[in-house]
Amino acid sequence: MTASEPEEPGSASSRAKDHSPWNWLLFVPIVVPLIPVFFNADAPRVFGFPRFYWLQLAYILLGVTTTTLVYRLTKRRGGQ
Repeated sequence: MTASEPEEPGSASSRAKDHSPWNWLLFVPIVVPLIPVFFNADAPRVFGFPRFYWLQLAYILLGVTTTTLVYRLTKRRGGQ
């Protein structure tokens, strides 16, 4: 393909150019678990588990929720 030919809508190079501002939300589940102040206590306990353990499960839910949200906000409509 030469530089003057237009790209097909479903080609790999056109999908790689998705610069949606919603993609910045994907940093939330990466950065939030790295903040040490969240792990600096034993309380509150949830069902007898210290904060560190139930917070790990909460971070998994945060990652799944954020990824699903970004996917739904950035997917293209109309089969493209």
